[in-house]
Amino acid sequence: MVHQGHSHRHYGETMLSVEDALERILSFFQVLDPEEKPLLEALGQVLVEDATSPYNIPPMDNSAMDGYAVQAADVKGASKDSPVNLRVIGHVAAGHLPNETVVRGTAVRIMTGAPIPDGADAVVPFEDTDELDRRAAGGEITDIGIQFEVKSGADIRPAGQDVQTGAKVLAEGNVLRPSEVGVLASLGFGNVKVVRRPVVAILATGDELLEPGEDYGTGKIYNSNNFSVAASVLRYGGLPKMLGIARDNLDSMKAKLKEGMDADMLITSAGVSKGDYDMVKDVLAQHGKIDFWSVKMRPAKPLAFGVLNAPDGRKVPHLGLPGNPVSALVAFEQFG
Repeated sequence: MVHQGHSHRHYGETMLSVEDALERILSFFQVLDPEEKPLLEALGQVLVEDATSPYNIPPMDNSAMDGYAVQAADVKGASKDSPVNLRVIGHVAAGHLPNETVVRGTAVRIMTGAPIPDGADAVVPFEDTDELDRRAAGGEITDIGIQFEVKSGADIRPAGQDVQTGAKVLAEGNVLRPSEVGVLASLGFGNVKVVRRPVVAILATGDELLEPGEDYGTGKIYNSNNFSVAASVLRYGGLPKMLGIARDNLDSMKAKLKEGMDADMLITSAGVSKGDYDMVKDVLAQHGKIDFWSVKMRPAKPLAFGVLNAPDGRKVPHLGLPGNPVSALVAFEQFG
């Protein structure tokens, strides 16, 4: 990649530390408007309100194992040599409600995640019974031999163990990563309120620039900065608006700036170093207030920042990156 920028007469700049520059830039920004959108489309965005659970997770006491729901008192002392035989009065799978009540001397065959039947207070896993032997012998299982004793509550996940009704699960300001998206889905949220993504207008300047895909010409270079900056904007959650290239004349520069005034922010590359062509700086100054800084960092020492006056009265922040491709990316990483 080749430096995108011009060289001309001296232009004064303010010397700032990285911390001071960042503080000045951040002082111009505030949280954008909220929007409601489908859950999966909100990946990477920021919650604008706390997410509270409308119900318990799990909603009912349920089994942590495939096995048999029993009364723990029934199977006290059970062993392989001396199994306890219980009558199987039904079965229940995940997603279904049990129809039977477990009483002394009975058991209900139960699958992982299925609600615990009334009367039962423990689950015995399949492997702690003689079910495999009974299946090998053929026929319907109407009785089951319990080969190990269990304590009350064994392998039962109580209602609300993960999340209780009314609990704050995610706080305002949380970024929605895949795990947060999954949590919200588990609470039944099909839509979610998040901070909308910023629209970032991106502009390069210079007569020497070509767009990738155009025929190469002598004395020309391809416009790489717009693409690396746009990719960075996408990577960090913004929506890039590619303005293309402003040529080195007032009409072109003004027309391109006008196209970018409906964005939340404008980023330009080149035209911010000492000695750079003054037209860029003059046009920016005509449309707002821009400061040109030397930041105590290398690469990416030259930087510009300020606000442009949009026709609708809004103040559009403008970040001017240096023209060197590495410097442009470093400056964006630090300040953009």
